[in-house]
Amino acid sequence: MSAPPRRDLAAMIVPLGRALTAAELPVLREHGLTMWAYSVLLRLDEQPLRSQAALAGAIGADKTRIIEVLTDLGDRGLISRTPDPADRRVRLLALTPEGRRIRDAAQAAIQRREERLLARHLSPGQRAGLLDALQALAALPPEAVSDPEP
Repeated sequence: MSAPPRRDLAAMIVPLGRALTAAELPVLREHGLTMWAYSVLLRLDEQPLRSQAALAGAIGADKTRIIEVLTDLGDRGLISRTPDPADRRVRLLALTPEGRRIRDAAQAAIQRREERLLARHLSPGQRAGLLDALQALAALPPEAVSDPEP
């Protein structure tokens, strides 16, 4: 007798991702952030100096949409936007100490909620395995996901 078929990864991950995103929104609002703003703060810490176009591509946002988010974050002192000395048309972006503080507080609150969710529904071994697997898959370059042949 064969094992029951499992659902495709995307069929499992996408609805879960939507539910997790919905659960994050109230936490982000408490910290004065939108999901796009939080995405910007997370990405800038990975690579502090980026052009607006490169940042938009990295977080999957339209360049014109992200300008409003960057303006808001800049006005609030959470990011800095400085002209690139090599190309004055390009703005180099960096996370400020206040941006890092807000991002860290929001991320800690989100992860506390996630830990409660995981503890309620998974054993410690399952939690560790899930997090290890997700981190390994998230670290793959896009081409490894789209063409998994060796």
